[in-house]
Amino acid sequence: MTAPAAGRDEQYDVLLVEDDDGDALLVEEFLHDTDLPHALTRCRTAVDARAVLASGPVDCVLLDLHLPDASGVETVQAIQAATDAAVIVLTGLDEPRAGVDALAAGAQDYLVKGKVDPDLMQRAVRYAVQRKQAERANAALQIGRLRAEENARLERGLLPEPLLSSSTVSASSRYYPGRAQALLGGDFLDVVQTGDGQVHAVIGDVSGHGPDAAALGVCLRIAWRALTLGGHRDQQLLHLLEQIHIAERAGSDLFTTCTLITLDPQAASLTLHLAGHHEPLLVTPDGTHEVAAAHGVALGIAPGLGQWPATTLALPASGALVAYTDGLIEGFADGTGARLGVDGLLRIIDTLHAPDPGTHLDELITRTRTLNADRHTDDLAVLRLDWNTGTARPTAKTSRTAP
Repeated sequence: MTAPAAGRDEQYDVLLVEDDDGDALLVEEFLHDTDLPHALTRCRTAVDARAVLASGPVDCVLLDLHLPDASGVETVQAIQAATDAAVIVLTGLDEPRAGVDALAAGAQDYLVKGKVDPDLMQRAVRYAVQRKQAERANAALQIGRLRAEENARLERGLLPEPLLSSSTVSASSRYYPGRAQALLGGDFLDVVQTGDGQVHAVIGDVSGHGPDAAALGVCLRIAWRALTLGGHRDQQLLHLLEQIHIAERAGSDLFTTCTLITLDPQAASLTLHLAGHHEPLLVTPDGTHEVAAAHGVALGIAPGLGQWPATTLALPASGALVAYTDGLIEGFADGTGARLGVDGLLRIIDTLHAPDPGTHLDELITRTRTLNADRHTDDLAVLRLDWNTGTARPTAKTSRTAP
């Protein structure tokens, strides 16, 4: 429908499809005698009407049910296939059911020839256009709901419920897509605990934005969970994930960075494998610092040639590991254009004293997003693993194991 210009009355573009000259003249006179702002175009056949409808927008179609090339409900269907304009059917006095059948076929209203006056014509056109607008709005709303449901299902694929049975380890996570009004992006994370008591986690970032990156992220996250529960670990697991990445990616330029985490509460140890991802943060009673970890190449960069060395840490009795995607640190830190970076992130963490891990993540993300002020719009995912074994452990130490 053509939108009315601001500051003036709306004008209705009306198409009259009528082969009888006398009936067409009456309709023109009725519209002329109203105060309805309108522009009227007349056609004699359904074929001519479709050509007019294809050439420009029309608000309302006044349609005779008996044309040289179409008749009855088929006439309504032929016109509706060519336009989303409101349709008012013109019926004869001897067609008591024709108008009702036309409404069932999708017309907005019907008028009986010989029982029409200017006021009735004006009201019919206005109300038909308004009803059609409401139908379009409802249809758009329904489409939006369906898309939201689909996005929510995809989002659950990126952000599943952790499979944790241990009382000594807990997981907290937050996720913010970079695209405006989006529910998801290419970042993903997951946490599972296997029968041996070890807690396994992954956080990753598919390059690019949009549905292709999100779909690949979901695929990798599900594959990681299945492979981990199936007993695959470390380098073997990363090689398998890379194979899946290559098979499922939409373009050869897509790559994925990720961090694999294995936390063993019994041994008080933590093992990291970084595939093009930056180091996580270790939170202890003595403070927070970046873990010095060995690096490997991102998945998809050098297929089949990647090596991902392991980094093993001895853990204190209580603490937390915070892993994140680069959307958390690549935003701006101030008005000078400087990026936040890891140092800026650590400075923010030093000022936070949240009582629980979830609130700590919320405050951390709020501070970084406030500083960034929407100037950088990458996806952002954060995963925090907290543990409390209740047994005193030595200060955390790091060892790196070659592949």
